[in-house]
Amino acid sequence: MSKPIRNIAIIAHVDHGKTTLVDALLRQSGIFRSNQVVTERIMDRNDLEKERGITILAKNLSVSHNGVKINIVDTPGHADFGGEVERVLKMVDSVLLLVDAFDGPMPQTRFVLKKSLELGQRPLVVINKIDRPGARPEEVVDMVFDLFCELNATDEQLDFPIIYTSAKLGQATLDLATPAQNMEPLFRAILEHVQPPEGDDTKPFQMLIANIEYNDYMGRLATGKIFNGTVRKGDEIVIARKDQQPIRGTISKV
Repeated sequence: MSKPIRNIAIIAHVDHGKTTLVDALLRQSGIFRSNQVVTERIMDRNDLEKERGITILAKNLSVSHNGVKINIVDTPGHADFGGEVERVLKMVDSVLLLVDAFDGPMPQTRFVLKKSLELGQRPLVVINKIDRPGARPEEVVDMVFDLFCELNATDEQLDFPIIYTSAKLGQATLDLATPAQNMEPLFRAILEHVQPPEGDDTKPFQMLIANIEYNDYMGRLATGKIFNGTVRKGDEIVIARKDQQPIRGTISKV
């Protein structure tokens, strides 16, 4: 059933601007007050991540645009976290492939992109840092296309939309000849090219858990993708575990 929801993940090499891009989307979605001071690198909650500027654990947040809820998941950028990468990609319906307009695609990008393509997802390509000295966005687009070919992308996957951005300035454009003003072109591309999730609200509740955290006040917090059904506070659920007996629980908060 079609819903006003889009689920996407962001794939990027270290320092290509992933967290900065998410910060820009948050600011322009109206989630913050105009006079509110916002800490840089909103999605980096882990101390090691803030120190090293990398993403180890998946982070997720939501923004709304034109009545559509956009769930954004930040993916690990290292092959060492391959299991985490696969869990994240199975939560979403498409990905934003974020590439530096000077550096081009890097090895870490290749690993996660390969997983996405194997799942049949159709990425949106975001060429970031177009304001960087020496930026060569046209060449980088060709490099990205070659990478898709090397990874055996289908014809549909090769026909990817391209959005040029300066996440630092909070600007995006679909055409380098058209001056960028804000992130609206990227928002529009997400709504247009990312398919809404499929599922049946009338079926029993089914959810694939991708990440579990612990909170001192609420206990275990599970994040994942709902495939069917609905869930509310107080609902009783059964948690299936590989090679272990299922356990029962109660939803305390959604």
